Amino acid sequence: MKYIYELHKVMVARNLILVYEGEFTQEITKSVLAMAERNMDTMKEDSTVKRKVFNIMVECLQNIVKHSDEINSHSVSELNNAIFMIGKQDDKYIVVSGNPIANDKIDMLRGKLEKINSLDKDGLKEHYKEVIKNGKGLSEKGGAGLGFIDMARKSGQKLQFDFEPVNEEISFFSLKTVILRTNTPD
Repeated sequence: MKYIYELHKVMVARNLILVYEGEFTQEITKSVLAMAERNMDTMKEDSTVKRKVFNIMVECLQNIVKHSDEINSHSVSELNNAIFMIGKQDDKYIVVSGNPIANDKIDMLRGKLEKINSLDKDGLKEHYKEVIKNGKGLSEKGGAGLGFIDMARKSGQKLQFDFEPVNEEISFFSLKTVILRTNTPD
């Protein structure tokens, strides 16, 4: 049972408000959002900051629900699960998500994220309009990558991401978004 205390220490040291690892469904997503919102209400967070954090959490969770790739190997079945974390430090919130992704999708996703990170505030606004207008980048699951653009716009920060290889077919995609608690753009 010592691992529970060790996990608790890590969560306190990293200022984690909420951690969920497992299967993500629409119902679980609603519950995770409700818990995080209650935590921010308890901390008397500013409504503007709370709205930005909430919007970014919604985009992260929708990304997990819509775009996690199933792993069909019994030896790595636990990796079908995804992870979502939100933490608070003095001047910022940190929203982190991770889910399995097929290796053949990495280059396309990395390209989208690098393009988003290369743009300033006005460039992100134009890119958002362009994607909507042209339907550019629409995936087979209906996503156009607007969520990532919106996360960058709402946070005013670069999106941090990584792909950790699991095997020849699958990697684990991690995404981190930082939301400053002061001087954050709309």
